[in-house]
Amino acid sequence: MSDVKQQADIGLVGLAVMGQNLVLNMNDHGFTVAVYNRTVSKVDDFLAGPAKDTQVIGCHDLATFVATLKRPRRVMLMVKAGPVVDIFIEQLIPYLEHGDIIIDGGNSLYDDSDRRTYELHQKGILFIGSGVSGGEEGARHGPSIMPGGNHAAWPAVKPIFQAIAAQVDDEPCCDWVGNDGAGHYVKMVHNGIEYGDMQLICEAYQLMREGLGMNGDEIQAVFAEWNEGVLDSYLIEITRDILAVKEEDGSLLIDKILDKAGQKGTGKWTGMNALDLGIPLTLIGEAVFARCLSARKDERVVASKILPKLASEFTGDKGEMVDAIRDALYASKIISYAQGYMLMREAAETYGWELNYGGIAMMWRGGCIIRSQFLANIREAFDKQPDLQNLLLDDFFIKAITEALPGWRKAVGTTISLGVPSPAFSSALSFYDGYRSERLPANLLQAQRDYFGAHTYERVDKPAGEFFHTNWTGRGGDISATNYDV
Repeated sequence: MSDVKQQADIGLVGLAVMGQNLVLNMNDHGFTVAVYNRTVSKVDDFLAGPAKDTQVIGCHDLATFVATLKRPRRVMLMVKAGPVVDIFIEQLIPYLEHGDIIIDGGNSLYDDSDRRTYELHQKGILFIGSGVSGGEEGARHGPSIMPGGNHAAWPAVKPIFQAIAAQVDDEPCCDWVGNDGAGHYVKMVHNGIEYGDMQLICEAYQLMREGLGMNGDEIQAVFAEWNEGVLDSYLIEITRDILAVKEEDGSLLIDKILDKAGQKGTGKWTGMNALDLGIPLTLIGEAVFARCLSARKDERVVASKILPKLASEFTGDKGEMVDAIRDALYASKIISYAQGYMLMREAAETYGWELNYGGIAMMWRGGCIIRSQFLANIREAFDKQPDLQNLLLDDFFIKAITEALPGWRKAVGTTISLGVPSPAFSSALSFYDGYRSERLPANLLQAQRDYFGAHTYERVDKPAGEFFHTNWTGRGGDISATNYDV
């Protein structure tokens, strides 16, 4: 294949649907792409099918694949996260030279990208770990792209990524996120927020269906209306579409789908990292646990026949309650983003990243799964105040929460009285009430810790950082614990 050497602008490994669509997207924007797949028959099938009559170059071995690439060579991996990425990196290294670039576009854990950035830098290879969001459609027509890693690689990758990314107000939904694993970290938080958004929508759906007794057509009409207002977003839009699909007999397809959710782990990673950093990411945590509970279908079926509901029936005005549910969904969504940004701020401080929070909102405005109208308001909040401590303290979001709060409380109270589970709605409201509380009962908690473990406490009438211990029983003595926590 000497006639095609050094002809490709970028190479891509991994021809599953996301990889194929990214290649076609790049081709549409005038870039020549070389492709390789471990199962080489997929290369031939791709060239004979979706990539027919394009400039895509198919390769059957890595040596030929790398030889087609212009310097600095840019190789993008779209393979399963984890060990497979490392295997392909090891296979590629013998063919690469100083200054060449490897890009991991999969859903890798951010600390794997930390490690790969460092290890490849030692070998003279530049690494980018990039989150890519938008699913199959986004990859084909314009995804949200969140690159991080070795900044020296960004100028060589920027023209391609910003050309193929979604565009909003003539701005690409792609920009440099930060060093090392920052790109994959922001993608992880994006996916965690995605978990939360989906759970909130599901709780609104269930409250209307099970609590208010609304039929599928009525609920579909509500989501169609919501998609024209402040809740305008990709996930509301697809929910509207899903609820309109019917079987041949006129029944709703949604009612035939088993209520047992799957997950690929990114929401769990977000929750685990929040625990590590001490950030109260309560809504996303509840969204992950809700999927876990749904997976215990057999147990729930048994429990449904044994455990009493002991709940009232809805007797109020359905229209007013639907408005309250809308307010609960909107306010809870704000809480989810506020918590996500709290986590990113803490991560930036802990890991030494300089994250552009308004820029991240811009990257999420188009192409990705959580794209929604109010991301523009998040960007405006950080443009006005780059050091904003929390989104809830911005004027726009103060007003939005204040207006939604009565309906939010009404909706959550109704879920409790009707016996309809609402873990995300409820946890979001509890977080809000906790965050706005000058005083929480942690004083009692600290007293308990000091009582059983001599862990000490601070006093409101003494300088911060001065610790005290009380001999609560008269038998424990005056020695405090200084070397462990409970």
